[in-house]
Amino acid sequence: MLSECLAGILQRPGRSALTAVGTVLGVGTFVAVLGLTATASSQIDERFNALTATEVTVEDVSAQTSEFVDAAFPSDADERVSRLHGVRNAGVYWTVRLGAGQAVRATPVGGPAAGAGSADLPVVAASSGVLRAAGPTVSQGRVHDAWHDATKQRVAVIGSGTASRLGITTLETRPAVFIGDHGFTVIGIVEDVDRKADLLLSVVVPRSTAQELWGVPKGDARMLVSTRLGAAPQVAAEAPTALSPAHPEYFKAVPPPDPRTLRAHVTADLDELFLLLASLCLFIGTIGIANTTLVAVMERTGEIGLRRALGARTRHVTAQFLAESAALGCLGGLIGTALGTITVVAVALVRDWTPVLHPGIVAAAPALGLVTGLLAGIYPAWRASRVQPAEALRR
Repeated sequence: MLSECLAGILQRPGRSALTAVGTVLGVGTFVAVLGLTATASSQIDERFNALTATEVTVEDVSAQTSEFVDAAFPSDADERVSRLHGVRNAGVYWTVRLGAGQAVRATPVGGPAAGAGSADLPVVAASSGVLRAAGPTVSQGRVHDAWHDATKQRVAVIGSGTASRLGITTLETRPAVFIGDHGFTVIGIVEDVDRKADLLLSVVVPRSTAQELWGVPKGDARMLVSTRLGAAPQVAAEAPTALSPAHPEYFKAVPPPDPRTLRAHVTADLDELFLLLASLCLFIGTIGIANTTLVAVMERTGEIGLRRALGARTRHVTAQFLAESAALGCLGGLIGTALGTITVVAVALVRDWTPVLHPGIVAAAPALGLVTGLLAGIYPAWRASRVQPAEALRR
């Protein structure tokens, strides 16, 4: 049977190659999709470790524990938390609650161009440690520092998108923004940040200046802390005590979630989506093999009749065509596995990623091609076994 199977495949090499293409594409897509999914998940995990795993947020929950506390964060909160081992930068911030008619404008209220350049933009009060922890990329100027905080300077830092909305293109003319009746000199335009992207859509002013002008909304203040890799859980445990040794319950520190849990969720979501796509490609390949094999059975009716006339039984004919289909499926699975693996490695090299491909997938893919070939050949083999010798010879 094996020799007849090999002879049947080599007798029509072009048709055999076209028949195997379906399995090559299906198995290759299957391996490539699963490999790229694992590679992308690993890359997401790496980026998570580099940024989110070094970030701690401290919330002011004093309003939930005591009604007699107006502002839980002390004035030297940045210095207290910065002294903790593993902390890189720390700062307090909150969104300023503006009254009616206190929108952010590029011109003074009541000026000759009143209303021009006005925008419904949030105002964020942030100490200098917040901007350092956010990791800004400054396109023009600079961000405010500890001196601006200490002297309550009326300066502002804005994102590039906010600058476009306000019509500010350069800092050479010392532009200003107006929040209600208060003017703030724009000293920096930020192009991008590593964390806390909402700062790009806000007007950031020094914490001390905002506290003097508008006060601190109770329960709205938070602290952003950037840490060294691996120090975030420990910093989250120590920060409330460092801020208020007498009442650490006034603060709630939120450490980063476990990266393994995040990776598991991301991998599961991507696997479900792309496994469905790979299975669809494999199904299309199976239909292609079945169709080509069925056409081959119809063309080889005379050969089947001759075999039956010489003594071959139905099980012999069925086994021969199943063996041919399985051999083509296995061959296509091997080639598809190789092409899928090459695709994963090539994409990883182009993107400067680390290729990740489970050995079980590589080992099982050729067997998957074999099973695909067997399933695709069942109906054609059954049709071939039903051919009557006399009718086949008359054709």
